[in-house]
Amino acid sequence: MKNTIHVQRAIHKMTQEDLSKVIGVSRQTINSMEKNRYVPSAILVLKIAKHFKVPVEAIFELEEND
Repeated sequence: MKNTIHVQRAIHKMTQEDLSKVIGVSRQTINSMEKNRYVPSAILVLKIAKHFKVPVEAIFELEEND
């Protein structure tokens, strides 16, 4: 699943550490999601979208093989 978490963080001037604290995961989890090594749970996806005040589809996109 593709994502634009890093773009949203840049827009909001947040570090991976900042975002991890807000949504309750480790900085390494944010890093892994941004590098497409970790597919987040539905709850985590919703928390991220809610924090940035955008629809889920603005951050996450299913790839053909998902």
